[in-house]
Amino acid sequence: MKDPYYRVAECFTSINGEAQAAGETAHFIRFCGCNLNCSYCDTRWANAPDVKPMLLTADALAKGAVASGAQNVTLTGGEPLLQEGIGGLIELLGVMGFRVEIETNGSIPIGEFAALQHRPCFTLDYKLPGSGMESAMDTGNYRYLQMQDTVKFVSGSIEDLDRAREIITEYDLTAKCKVYLSPVFGKIEPAQMVEYMLRHRMAGVRMQLQMHKFIWDPEQRGV
Repeated sequence: MKDPYYRVAECFTSINGEAQAAGETAHFIRFCGCNLNCSYCDTRWANAPDVKPMLLTADALAKGAVASGAQNVTLTGGEPLLQEGIGGLIELLGVMGFRVEIETNGSIPIGEFAALQHRPCFTLDYKLPGSGMESAMDTGNYRYLQMQDTVKFVSGSIEDLDRAREIITEYDLTAKCKVYLSPVFGKIEPAQMVEYMLRHRMAGVRMQLQMHKFIWDPEQRGV
């Protein structure tokens, strides 16, 4: 069978801006296309119908990861789990010794990928009401979570934080994985989020800032 070609928007090496490997160097592979349209999306350009993807094989992508010198490879998007044959790329990178992280929007079932021999780390979004996409969330994914995984709540308002707290409690997420709250850049002050966490005694939950947006211009690509 012919190796599949993946629709890639960009590849670059930088630091992880968020989640458990924040601050570590990582090689990023950003795929084109997404099934959601979040109000605060900062990579909408990669999902546009007229985007011109690079068509690359798993071998070509793996060679790029090796050349980067990083040990972490982050598959992001768009929505990486929409790519046909993505499991093959995950396995190849795992065999090569990379720590593979999947940044997924929370709407795609992860069971088949969690069962891979070289299981990746998952960073699952839960899209809160402010995103406009909450109805697409697949909470059945939470049965597959491990402590190497993350559920991330990008919050733009106190109402979003209230909903995040409900989901964290309902699914006992802090007992299953790492849990992060992240402010929508420019929508809510980080201090408000900290005050909320203290007021509601949200033990086991971490606040994170998108580190790359403070190091570089928030609109800059390839970082």
